[in-house]
Amino acid sequence: MKFRGKIWKFGDNIDTDAIIPARYLNIWDPKGLAVHCMEDADPGFMKKMKPGDIIVGGENFGCGSSREHAPIAIKAAGIACVVAKSFARIFYRNSFDMGLPIFESRDLWGQVTEGSEIEVDADGGLIRIIGGAAEPLRIQPVPPFMQELIADGGLMNHIAKKRAK
Repeated sequence: MKFRGKIWKFGDNIDTDAIIPARYLNIWDPKGLAVHCMEDADPGFMKKMKPGDIIVGGENFGCGSSREHAPIAIKAAGIACVVAKSFARIFYRNSFDMGLPIFESRDLWGQVTEGSEIEVDADGGLIRIIGGAAEPLRIQPVPPFMQELIADGGLMNHIAKKRAK
């Protein structure tokens, strides 16, 4: 898996309410949630971002409630993946369950500015800053089982695929 896109940079402790505000939790359609993605962190985010872009976050990205709506909104918005210094544990698990690729890098945030372009090589465990640092940054490669979850579009789709065999 490789992802290449323009980055949107967010700071530390971006909670699930900033990702998808609670006032929209009555929306069940992923595209309906996507319209409000990151609305409380950056009100113009959905007008500026393009499908395939990448979110880069600071520490504890996705903290707060255990709502699955947060990774669903990010994925449905067309964000290719999220790279953060660290993730809240429940957001980390929910992201894979919903099929949203996420990666941890303690170094990337300090080396890029919003609008920079990066390439994330999930298989090789590398992030390349396009036009930036000569040496790629190392990240933990995604284990094969987790890659299957992402490729299948999340845990429920993965289970359905296995049962269909």
